[in-house]
Amino acid sequence: MVKPTGLIIGRFQPFHNGHVKLIEYAAGESGKVIIGIGSSQESHSWENPFSASERREMIKKSLKVFDRYEIIEVPDINKDLVWVSHVKRIAPDFQVVYANTARERHLFSEAGFDVVPTPFFSRDLYSGTEIRRRIAMNEKWMWLVPQGTIDVIKKIDGVRRIKDLSLII
Repeated sequence: MVKPTGLIIGRFQPFHNGHVKLIEYAAGESGKVIIGIGSSQESHSWENPFSASERREMIKKSLKVFDRYEIIEVPDINKDLVWVSHVKRIAPDFQVVYANTARERHLFSEAGFDVVPTPFFSRDLYSGTEIRRRIAMNEKWMWLVPQGTIDVIKKIDGVRRIKDLSLII
């Protein structure tokens, strides 16, 4: 039996260990996983400090041993009625959507997709908001992200960027 292709959309600000576990979960169920970088047009703000290309690099460096994935960029359009068709135009064919938000579940289900809720993997810790807060406050954060993310954040001086952005919120 051929396994379906699954879709995961996230902002990945930054890409963390919870995201790795989510992708591993989806990979166990799917033949291929499409990873959609949501809000891909956003960067250099507190909520979205990293660009789509930086997030793509974090993902690629973190998933070195996993090869059944493709990364796409999904810019926001802020129109629920056409959002799923917007994603379908950007993404290769997929049959299953891995999502936990009510909005995503509703929109993709209504469009006829199988929507699979996923377990939350220590959501209180594996949260982009929490990781950004820890970086801004000089607290330990590296254990919450894969080495690929650490490498990219170091390369782009992302710690300084997050600290600077925390001063303007």
